[in-house]
Amino acid sequence: MADTGQRSAPEPRLPGAPIHPLRRTIRYWLSRGVAWGVIRTYVRPRLENRDRLPPGPAIYCFNHLNWSDPFILMAIMPFRPRLYFFGPKEEDMEVGGRNRLMSWTRASVAYRPGKSDLLDATRRVRGVLSSGGVLAIAGEGRIHASERELLRLEEGPAYFALRSGVPLVPLAISGTSWLRLGRRVTVTVGEALVPSGRPTREAVEDLTEQCWAALHELVANKPEYPRPGPIGRWLTEVFNDWPEGARPAVQAAPGAAD
Repeated sequence: MADTGQRSAPEPRLPGAPIHPLRRTIRYWLSRGVAWGVIRTYVRPRLENRDRLPPGPAIYCFNHLNWSDPFILMAIMPFRPRLYFFGPKEEDMEVGGRNRLMSWTRASVAYRPGKSDLLDATRRVRGVLSSGGVLAIAGEGRIHASERELLRLEEGPAYFALRSGVPLVPLAISGTSWLRLGRRVTVTVGEALVPSGRPTREAVEDLTEQCWAALHELVANKPEYPRPGPIGRWLTEVFNDWPEGARPAVQAAPGAAD
């Protein structure tokens, strides 16, 4: 066959090193089942407005209060469509027990700091959505201390939704700012935002603003929780990665409990 001089676009890839589809499925169901059991031994998770979830591929944008948030979603979201996560931002996913565990599940679209492999991460996102899966993204890109707070959203969720033409769904997590035995943890599903057009700068910014407004409305009236006992405080902070180095001393939201 003659060489036309044109290169075809790289095929989309699922997260992680290639493995047999059956092994990937077994790892997915096993990790979801373990998360379902472990989370329910400590907190009482509840999913609100489940009927708002699209039946097919979508981008989920959730607020980020604690390291446990992805595991809460693993324990409470429907098992189908298959759930993946964008992140973490790591140079080497083989370093550290948590990173190796996430690599093993094949449910994490990791990317390197500085967006040095953004094209590769984008192909993996395409692979997730092309396979019929959904991708959950912590839109703020970091954790924060207040249940009612919502930081500025990064543009990734809107960009991927526009690029792939799939709905962008706000997910509001409440109850994980402090982890306490038996606490009700709620995930509230917002109305899906349906993107249209190309992922231009203006379109991405507009969809990002829409998503922020929808997610902020969901968290604005959530209750603040007092600090739990020593075990709860330790469990809350054990894997938290604060950009400031530690939990802020004063809660940002008015009326927040210390």
